[in-house]
Amino acid sequence: MGRLTGGDPSLLRRINSAVVLDALRGSDSPTLTDLTRITGLSRPTVEGVLEGLVASGLVMETGPGEGEVRRQGRPARRFRFRAEAGHLLGVEIGPHRVAALLSGLDGRIIGAGSREVGETACADDRLERVRTVVADVLRRTGVARSSLRAVGVGTPGIVEADGTVRLGTALPGWTGLALGERMRRSFRCPVLVENDANAAAVAEHWKGAGTDSDDIVFVLAGLSPGAGSLIGGRLHRGYGGAAGEIGALHLLGRDVTPETLLSTTGEPLHPLDEQAVAKVFAEAREGDERALAAVDRFIQRLVHDVAALVLALDPELVVVGGWAAGLDGVLAPLRNELSRYCLRPPRVELSLLGEAAVATGALRLALDHVEGQLFAVEGAVTARR
Repeated sequence: MGRLTGGDPSLLRRINSAVVLDALRGSDSPTLTDLTRITGLSRPTVEGVLEGLVASGLVMETGPGEGEVRRQGRPARRFRFRAEAGHLLGVEIGPHRVAALLSGLDGRIIGAGSREVGETACADDRLERVRTVVADVLRRTGVARSSLRAVGVGTPGIVEADGTVRLGTALPGWTGLALGERMRRSFRCPVLVENDANAAAVAEHWKGAGTDSDDIVFVLAGLSPGAGSLIGGRLHRGYGGAAGEIGALHLLGRDVTPETLLSTTGEPLHPLDEQAVAKVFAEAREGDERALAAVDRFIQRLVHDVAALVLALDPELVVVGGWAAGLDGVLAPLRNELSRYCLRPPRVELSLLGEAAVATGALRLALDHVEGQLFAVEGAVTARR
C-alpha cells in the first residue's frame, strides 16, 4: 500500500495525489474527464497522479460504464478507489465483553465478533480474549493481518496519548497498564487507544444519533458513568485526558455512589456486578417498591451528573448510551430535570448504536488516522493535539 509521506519528491505532487484520491473515494468510477473537473487540476497532472496511485495499489482502472461499449471509438477510462487495498480494526475492551469491527479503507464494516469476559479477569486474560476475537474476525473474513493499516481501541479509563491507561478502576489491573504497547505487539500498524465514552461520542457523531450535530455529549451511563464530548465537531479530551469523568462527581460532596443508590438491601452493589443491577431494574418493572425507589435515586443522580456537564459545555445534543439507556422512562426525567437546571436545555436522545458504539468509535479512530495519511484530511474529530 502506498503512503503519501514526506519522503515523496514533491510536496505539490503529494497534495495533488491526496486531492485526486479523495475525489475518487467520493465518486462512482469517474472518468479522467470527471476527475479533471472535480479536482480542478489539469488533465496531464491527473493522468500522472493516477499512474502513481495505480502503481501503489490504491486505485485501479475499471471497465467501461454501461452503454459505453456501444459507442464508436475508445471508451472513456474509468477509475475507482480500492477500499480493499487495506483494512481497519476497531476494538472494544470492556468489563464484561470484548468486541471487534473490521472494515475496508472506506469504513464500511465487513466483519464483526465479540466474546464475553469475566469482570474479575486479569489484564493478561482480557488481552488474550481480545487476540482471540481479532483472530476469529480476520479468519472468517479472509483478511490477512498484514493488510491492517490502523487499529483503534476503546477502553474504560483515563488514557495517555501513547495508549497508557493512567487511571482505570473499572477493570482489574488496568491502572498503569501500557495498553498501547501491549496491543502493538500483535500488529504491524499504528494502534490508537481512546477512552470508551470518547470513542462512543465519535461513533454517534459518525453513524448514530448525532450525525446532524457538532456539539455533542455522549453519556456512557452505568454504575461508574462517564461522558465523551465533541465541541465544534472535534473530540474534547481535556488537558490530561480526564474530561467527562462524571463518575467522580460524588467526590465533590455527593458522597453516595451509584452502587449504593441502587441497593435495595442496605449493602452497596459490587461496582462491576451488572447482573445484580439488572435484577434491581427487573424488580422495578414488576412494581417492587424498594427497587422502584432505588432506580429513581439512580436516575436523579444521573440527571445531576449530566446537568453539570451540560452547564459547562452547552451542547446541542446529549446522547445516552450504556446499559442505563435501556431503563424504562430514562429520557423523560432527563429532559425534565435538564430543563430545570440548564439555561439552554439540549436535545436528549438514546444511542442508536447500542453496544456497538465503543467499537464503532474505535474504528472511526483508525479511519481518521489513515485518512490523515492518504487524503490529507485536516480537523479529524479524533486527532490528538
